[in-house]
Amino acid sequence: MQPESARPLRVLTWHVHGNYLYYLTRSAHRFWVVTDAARSPGYAGLGGRLPWGERVQEAPLERLHAMQFDCVLTQCQRNYEIDRMTQLSDAQRRLPHIHLEHDPPQEHPTNTRHFVQERSTLLVHCTHFNALMWDSGITPTRVIEHGVQLPKPAHYSGHRARGIAVVNHLTQRGRRLGADVFESVRAQVPLDLVGMASHDAGGLGEIANDELANTMAAYRFFFNPIRYTSLGLSVIEAMMVGLPIIGLATTEMVTVVRNGVNGFVETNVAALVEHMRRLLADPAQARSLGEAARRAAQERFNIGRFAADWDAAFREVAG
Repeated sequence: MQPESARPLRVLTWHVHGNYLYYLTRSAHRFWVVTDAARSPGYAGLGGRLPWGERVQEAPLERLHAMQFDCVLTQCQRNYEIDRMTQLSDAQRRLPHIHLEHDPPQEHPTNTRHFVQERSTLLVHCTHFNALMWDSGITPTRVIEHGVQLPKPAHYSGHRARGIAVVNHLTQRGRRLGADVFESVRAQVPLDLVGMASHDAGGLGEIANDELANTMAAYRFFFNPIRYTSLGLSVIEAMMVGLPIIGLATTEMVTVVRNGVNGFVETNVAALVEHMRRLLADPAQARSLGEAARRAAQERFNIGRFAADWDAAFREVAG
């Protein structure tokens, strides 16, 4: 019989970031995702083309109170302040609780107190930059860096003499996500944009999760125009494929990309354009940088380390 300390824990959560949830469910635990009958935004369940597997199931809202869990994982302010208070039973609200913060503060970058202020909750940040910027107050915190496992194998070719950027709703999200930076760079070098609503910015549209890696593999380099957000999973996925990374020297990016080793980061956009032009003219250098990016991603963002870090967090909180 499996010892109690080793059995998979039953984790209830909500669907906030699909790719992150997919990687999280590669761990040894079992996950239930809240859904409603209307499949409304945030409650649509496990659709799409990701190979979710047996460890994750849907938790229909109308049956939620009768279900048994070991831990509750909230992933956004609405989950924390509204969903868990209105959708869970009293007993479920008393379960061990982890809040996963995906982003740096959106108001003041250094003086914003995090909305979770509970000594009984573990606040998990997904980058050290995020943890540095948030005022986490009395809430215990830890950092669990991203882990990535591509849904399908993909291998860099770089035969398209163009760069690729992957940003959802870039036009709508504006300067913080670097809409102006992207437009400036695209006027100077061949550059494609993919992601949700990317057609609004003259992009190629959304690419299915399981096809994105193969799509990126054909491009010479990956460009991240974002000024201020968490470290994007698409950056790490591109590294796993073997693309050199070019981006702004802000947030966690400066700890991931080493100039002249696996890509280039600068605050000077004109300098980034020169790096892009050099890689477009020198496929061999691009391949060399991309191979170094792949090795760095496999070492730092491998799914085994990620799963082990989350296992330790879940067992510490729910043990």
